[in-house]
Amino acid sequence: MKSSRDFARVFEKRARASDGFLLVYAAENNLGRTRFGVSVSRKVGKAVVRSVVKRRLREAFRLSQHDLPSGLDLILIPQREAAGAAALADYQKSLVELTRRLSRRFAPSPT
Repeated sequence: MKSSRDFARVFEKRARASDGFLLVYAAENNLGRTRFGVSVSRKVGKAVVRSVVKRRLREAFRLSQHDLPSGLDLILIPQREAAGAAALADYQKSLVELTRRLSRRFAPSPT
């Protein structure tokens, strides 16, 4: 996701989950595939640190995209405290767990 309209739509939905490594916002899309965007604050660190974190998040998504539920738009925000110390495996695990948790909120209720 690149457009500010897409980001605003996901933030507006207010469906979010977090752990020590990531904060993930989610919204349903009608595309049948999962898309993502990354938002890394300056509070995480200088430009070099932010770039490393963004690369790790993109790679975590690439490696785990087949384990994620489809039909979601995600915004990934690294937690400031763990951003510099988080490894790729930490982001992968967080991404899969948090996205599954969020997808259950969008599942139709069995009533």
